[in-house]
Amino acid sequence: MNEILPAGLPLPRQRKPDWIRVKAPTSPGYVETKKLMREKGLATVCEEAACPNIGECWSKKHATVMILGDVCTRACAFCNVKTGMPRKVDPLEPLHLAEAAAEMGLEHIVITSVDRDDLPDGGASQFVKVIEELRRTTPNTTIEILTPDFRNKHERAVEAIVAARPDVYNHNLETVPRLYPTIRPGARYYASLRLLEMVKRLDPSIFTKSGIMLGLGEERLEVHQVMDDMRSADIDFLTMGQYLQPTPKHAKVIEFVPPAGFSAYAAIGRAKGFLQVASSPLTRSSYHAGEDFAQMRAAREALLAKKATHGAA
Repeated sequence: MNEILPAGLPLPRQRKPDWIRVKAPTSPGYVETKKLMREKGLATVCEEAACPNIGECWSKKHATVMILGDVCTRACAFCNVKTGMPRKVDPLEPLHLAEAAAEMGLEHIVITSVDRDDLPDGGASQFVKVIEELRRTTPNTTIEILTPDFRNKHERAVEAIVAARPDVYNHNLETVPRLYPTIRPGARYYASLRLLEMVKRLDPSIFTKSGIMLGLGEERLEVHQVMDDMRSADIDFLTMGQYLQPTPKHAKVIEFVPPAGFSAYAAIGRAKGFLQVASSPLTRSSYHAGEDFAQMRAAREALLAKKATHGAA
């Protein structure tokens, strides 16, 4: 029998199932990564978004650096990053980030940012400077960026970033279109799709990537439609993970999707033609990003070789 709470009292948060629980981070690698991030004055989305995988990733010295500060100009209902008026852009940030990548010996790095609607280019020029500094300092490191939507300025912003040639361009759709007004009110679903489509149009060699969260009340057929929309935009890599409510003020978890549900979605995604699909309760945009990038690159090479063989025949 469901317990009826007195009027005015908030409903209790759902208890996390066993498959979503992780241990608190304690490893020496975690401590070293945290120390390096603080020494370089760098923010990470791992900390700001309260990622459940921080212990595993940081123990391996994998961190997703968040540029342009740690204060966002938007307030999405799912995100734990602080909202307010950001500080001025740090001109030394690209150098410090590249130094950290070199010290950690990174083969693959993921760079994201807060939304900076206060800047004329939305912060695109800082992404460009970071990419250029990484190319100079750690030329063998592959670069994955996870950008905001650059609302009302995405064409110029995307053109500049694509010209800097990251290896992977990621921009998350986050959820199904129906839920945008409540979950992602500052963004527009089809504008995000057009952004990713534009990346491919400008440079087909750059891998594109996008992800959504499950458990916010989306319907199965809505998720299938998002996959179709992504494939229409020629997106290479789909990530799907369980939404977790950061605080009682954020959007509630409607459902904890079991691992079997994520596996079923992954099979459908592969059937729809994605080069790579990462789908599990703990999957996040940059979780195992290096390994996934290597697999995605191998999948493209195999596909091109197959097409070449058929063409010769």
